[in-house]
Amino acid sequence: MFEHNLVTDCQVTKKEGSDVHLRSVDLNLLTVFDAVMQMHNVTRAAQLLGMSQPAVSNALARLKVMFDDELFVRYGRGIQPTAKARQLFGPIRQALQLVQNELPGTGFEAKNSERVFKLSICSPLDIRLIAPIIQRVNQLAPNVQLIVRSNLNENIEHQLRYQETEFVIGYTKFERSDFHHISLSSDELVLAVSKNHPRIDNSITEEQLLSESHAIVSLDKVGSFSQLYYESAISTKSIAYESTDMNSVLNIVSQTSFVAIAPRWLVQTYSEALNLKLISLPWEDTCRPCYLTWHESTDRDKGHQWMKELLSQLSIPS
Repeated sequence: MFEHNLVTDCQVTKKEGSDVHLRSVDLNLLTVFDAVMQMHNVTRAAQLLGMSQPAVSNALARLKVMFDDELFVRYGRGIQPTAKARQLFGPIRQALQLVQNELPGTGFEAKNSERVFKLSICSPLDIRLIAPIIQRVNQLAPNVQLIVRSNLNENIEHQLRYQETEFVIGYTKFERSDFHHISLSSDELVLAVSKNHPRIDNSITEEQLLSESHAIVSLDKVGSFSQLYYESAISTKSIAYESTDMNSVLNIVSQTSFVAIAPRWLVQTYSEALNLKLISLPWEDTCRPCYLTWHESTDRDKGHQWMKELLSQLSIPS
């Protein structure tokens, strides 16, 4: 019945010079828009909605008329939203969530949910957090699926705003008012060097630190603590090696005379296996807070609230 009404009833007509009133709009179309925005694929959106693919395609055609925009264009094997679609997504999703949360008997039942959550966790916090997060979710919600990425780049704010990812765990605080965050804990940063380093024994001065060759996680990685030092205290000219993750950085440091700034817990974890030693940094401020961040458009989503509570309880030990 739902699919039949969606395809044939309440057709949106738009005459030149006339206004489109809300009563002339089939609001069921907005659920289709929301599903297609999440899936970036008409077939998967149809499966999510329990509709046929032609019915979803028909609904998209009507949405294009309603908003006077293509909304979605072909991209590889899927589709990609236009700028207009991205602009609409946040307000429409918030409105749908508000209505959904007020319906009798609705809610998020973790034990029975088959929801997909998308998380972004920067390196090296992914090493420490992904396993316990997955274990906790499997325990409480065995049918929930997690998609976790550690590749945070300059598009991460955009991805949060349009729910291409739902949470970010990293060292960067998002300052815009539409992003919310909580502090999980702080990491103490130290200097990692090879135990066979030719110049560094058990301590290092600031002058010597600045003169050494550094291995870092790429400065393109948003949420990385590397940005906090190599864009201020340490010249980028001292960077000899850039990698996408801290595992590679520490492996290179163990085999060369390069040095690397890293969390104390990470260096301690690999010190014996990689023949590393940790040296205290010659600065007073060596702690970096770790933040859990999300976009305000998800605040009314009960599933999102459940996941936020789960993640906030997995505080990172100091």
